[in-house]
Amino acid sequence: MPSDVPPLARTPEEWKSALEPLGGRAFHAKQVFRWVQARSVLEPEKMTDLPLALRESLGALELPQTLVVADERRAADGTRKLLVRTRDGMTVETVLIPGVTGPKGRLPSPVPEMAAMEEGDDDEDEGTSAAEDEPVRVTQCISTQVGCAQGCVFCASGVAGLKRNLGADEIVAQVLLARATLGEGERLSNVVYMGMGEPLANYEATARSLRLLTHTEGVGLSARRITVSTSGLVPEIARLGTDFGGKIGLAISLHAADDETRSRLMPINKKYPLARLLEALRAYPLPPRKRITIEYTLVAGKNDQPSEARKLTALLRGLAVKVNLIPMNPIEASTLGPPDMSGVLAFQRILCDAGYSCFIRRRRGDDVAAACGQLALLGAKPKVRVNRA
Repeated sequence: MPSDVPPLARTPEEWKSALEPLGGRAFHAKQVFRWVQARSVLEPEKMTDLPLALRESLGALELPQTLVVADERRAADGTRKLLVRTRDGMTVETVLIPGVTGPKGRLPSPVPEMAAMEEGDDDEDEGTSAAEDEPVRVTQCISTQVGCAQGCVFCASGVAGLKRNLGADEIVAQVLLARATLGEGERLSNVVYMGMGEPLANYEATARSLRLLTHTEGVGLSARRITVSTSGLVPEIARLGTDFGGKIGLAISLHAADDETRSRLMPINKKYPLARLLEALRAYPLPPRKRITIEYTLVAGKNDQPSEARKLTALLRGLAVKVNLIPMNPIEASTLGPPDMSGVLAFQRILCDAGYSCFIRRRRGDDVAAACGQLALLGAKPKVRVNRA
């Protein structure tokens, strides 16, 4: 095809340019886009509303299969982790997290794993109810890189370093493949960019995938049902806010309230210290009633003391935020771990008493290494062993 953009990453306008030499017209481009994005169909012979000659021309080009599911593991709580293989033989992981109880699969209090994202991190929805017969809402956690270069000490994704960025087609393909695995009575309602990799370090592919997933002729996700998580790449936070008008949910992996501690846990802080990061958050164009999600992984003996909670309340003052506390999930490459639950609850209480909405994530899928921080590069040898901070 004349376009260099892979089929799964093409907009309707790009399909128009690609189809014109084959005799296709503008409305054919929209039809192909719908088949590929909305219906996950890559076989031209199945695109039955296209003229036969155009189908045959498309078929001769052998549209590639971007990703294949190499393995699927199901946790006892219903969480599913898909291991997907790229065309060049690399693998990444993506996770499907269903609601566990109640209407719409809404999770009970205290808010469990991904709960702040499960309803799209949409403050307008808090406290609403739904009919019992509505589908169970499923949140998908997707990856944007093969491995990760950030080196956060509590996360398995970066243990082997960064291998390469994923293309927008490979990011979108995770969603299309996952939708095909949903059971009867399940509906993909939310997508969180919280899997392997730093989404904003792969900005162009991340932004294109966001435009594709929210396109009304394609998957059609609402922007308020998507959240992008970042370790704190300040220029790209500003770019995301400008490019999408603040409509895409933003989550910040903060994990400490002072530069010394954060730099030990997250090397990115040496480049973008807290003062610059907080300035970027204040400038992010939040729509009314929306809040930035602050992710704070509690690591025993490192950032979990009451004094750290009090510093956090002061640091976040004046920002429209909600806080997700994440007791560190165990990873093979580290001897670090979570504090006991009494310490977690004490930390939460300080934040709540200061007026913040603060939730504790329950582990979901940890029996298949699908919980927060556990997604890893299958078979990769550790670049470094992150056993101290």
